[in-house]
Amino acid sequence: MSSAFESDLHDTRIGIVGLGYVGLPLAVALGKRYPTIGFDINQARIGELREGRDSSLEVEPEELAETTQLRYADRIEDLADCRVQIVTVPTPVNEHKEPDLRPLESASRALGGVIKPGTLVIFESTVYPGATEEVCVPILEVVSGLKFNQDFFAGYSPERINPGDKTHRLTTITKVTSGSTPEVAAFVDALYRSIIPAGTHLASSIRVAEAAKVIENTQRDVNIALINELALIFNRLGLDTQEILEAAGSKWNFLPFRPGLVGGHCIGVDPYYLTHKAQEIGYHPEIILAGRRLNDSMGAYVAQQVIKLMTRRCCLSKDARILIMGLAFKENCPDLRNTRVVDILAELTDYGLHCDLYDPWADPEEAASEYGIRLIEQPPEAAYDAIVLAVAHRQFAAMGVDRIRALGKANAVLYDVKHVLPRDAVDGRL
Repeated sequence: MSSAFESDLHDTRIGIVGLGYVGLPLAVALGKRYPTIGFDINQARIGELREGRDSSLEVEPEELAETTQLRYADRIEDLADCRVQIVTVPTPVNEHKEPDLRPLESASRALGGVIKPGTLVIFESTVYPGATEEVCVPILEVVSGLKFNQDFFAGYSPERINPGDKTHRLTTITKVTSGSTPEVAAFVDALYRSIIPAGTHLASSIRVAEAAKVIENTQRDVNIALINELALIFNRLGLDTQEILEAAGSKWNFLPFRPGLVGGHCIGVDPYYLTHKAQEIGYHPEIILAGRRLNDSMGAYVAQQVIKLMTRRCCLSKDARILIMGLAFKENCPDLRNTRVVDILAELTDYGLHCDLYDPWADPEEAASEYGIRLIEQPPEAAYDAIVLAVAHRQFAAMGVDRIRALGKANAVLYDVKHVLPRDAVDGRL
C-alpha cells in the first residue's frame, strides 16, 4: 500500500466534496500541484467559481485564475476517476443541540456510488471520536460494495480554517493527519505536507485526530465562558472587564480571552459533538455543557442590559427603535452561520421593540433565507433610541464614535459588545 501510493503522489487526481469556507481554499492549494476537481451540490456556487468569483471572500479572484489544475463540477459522477476523495461538508447541530450528520452521511452515500477499488477517502469535517469509522465508512461499504481497508481506505485530517483571517491560512497552520492503516496514514501525511509549508502532525489513529480537532474549539469555548462569567460578575460590581483583563494580562501566562457572543461553525457547535459522544458512553460532561449554556445566554444578557440603560435614560417606549450593527458571527467576514447576534434581536423583539440590522459584509439574501431578517442598506441619522455595536467590523471602527452616535437620537444609548470604541465613549459594554 505504501509504495503504491507514495511512488506516484505527483500523478494523484483529487476530488473535493464541498466548496465552502473549508473546501475551496483546500481545492485551490491542491489544484496548484495536482489535477483537482471541486464538487458542490449548490449549482449557484459552482457557477460563481467558474466565473472566478468567491462569495465567501476566502480566495481572491487572482488566485482562482492562477489555479490551472482545478476545475469545478456539479455532478458527483465527475469525481469517479479521482483516486483521492476529500470530504469538507459542514457538520452542524440540530435544534436540540445534537450532532446533525446528514450532510456527512449524504456525502458518504454519494461517494459510495462512484469510488473504485484503491480509492482513499479523507474526511475533514469536525466530528466526535469514532464517527469516521462508525458512520461514514459503513455507508461507503454498503453503497459501493467494497470492503474497508481492503478495497478502499480512509483518512482524517481536520480542517483548521478561520474565516476572514488573512494571516492564519491553510498553508500557514500545522495540519493534523491520520489514516486507517500505517501506510495510508503515511500517504495522507505526505499529501498534505506537499501543499502546507507549515508542516503536519501525524496522529496515531483516526480517532485521535478526530478527538484533537473537537477539543481545540471545546477548550476555547470553555475559556470564553469563564471570561463571560467574569464579565457578568464585574458588571454587577461596577467594574470594567476590559480594564481588569488588561491588568491581569500583564502576567506572562494569563490567557488573552475576551468576553463576547460565541457563534460560528466551530466554537459554538463542536463541543456538542464531544458531549454527545460522552453521554453515549455514559458520562455526563459538567464543565463543557455549563460553558455552552453560559455562552448561549450572552445574547439575551446584552439585550437586557440595553433595555436597562434605555429605561434609566427614559428612552424606552413602544415606539423605540434600536439599531443592531453587525450580523455576521465575527468581524470582517460575511459568514452568518450560527451567529448569536440573532439572540440579541430575539430578546429585544420579545419586548416589542423595533430593530434594524445593518451589516455591510452580510449577504441580504442569505440573511433573509437563513433567519428571516431584512438587512437595511444604510441606517438613517438621528433615528434610533439605542445602538448596539454587535460585531467589530473594520467599517464600524472607522466610523468612530461621532458618526455612530449621529445615527441615534440626542439621548440614545450606545452599547459596545466587542469593545470597538473607547470605554468612556459608550454607555455600556461587556
